Order: sequence, then structure tokens, then C-alpha cells
Amino acid sequence: MWGVDFLNEAVEGEFRSLSPDVQAKFDRIVDLIQSHGLENIGRPYVAPVRGKIWEIRLKSNGARGLYVTCKGERIVILRFFDKKTQKTPKKEIDLAEERLKQLY
Repeated sequence: MWGVDFLNEAVEGEFRSLSPDVQAKFDRIVDLIQSHGLENIGRPYVAPVRGKIWEIRLKSNGARGLYVTCKGERIVILRFFDKKTQKTPKKEIDLAEERLKQLY
């Protein structure tokens, strides 16, 4: 079964700063991933961003969780943010890539 973890306390803090209904929507997507497998979940819930980085899309308000998959059916959330533009900002992707280095 797929597990979902935050990279560190900073990422968990980013998530906790979002509204309770946004957190509930994220939890719903995590439940879908855990019950159906990440390979069976696609748009609109998840989408590729750059390289190994993908996003969990909380469509109703634009919040995003950038993540990578790891061995053993594990998802590691690298960054949570509120997306204000059509395109995911480069600085958010760059920050997720920088944080990805902490895994290796």
C-alpha cells in the first residue's frame, strides 16, 4: 500500500498552514492513492511537473503538493503552496528540486 510522508517539519508546516477544507481534500486524494494505487490515479489528481517531480492537484483552490515517488510505494511531499497563476511557478519547482537533494 502506498504511504505518503512529508520530507520534513517545514513541509508539514506548509501543509498545516492551508485551510482545513484544503487539507481534507488532500487527505481524500491520499485515500484514493492508498486504495487504488498511484499508477491508477491520474489527472485531475496528479500530474508530472519536471523530471522526477509530480504534483498533487487540489483543483478547487489551486493548492499544490509537489512530490516524488520512492522505492517501496512511498510518496514524499517536498513542497506545499497555494498556486495563484495558471502555470506552476519556477521558484516552487526549483525549491522542490533543492529539497529533493535531502533524500539522496
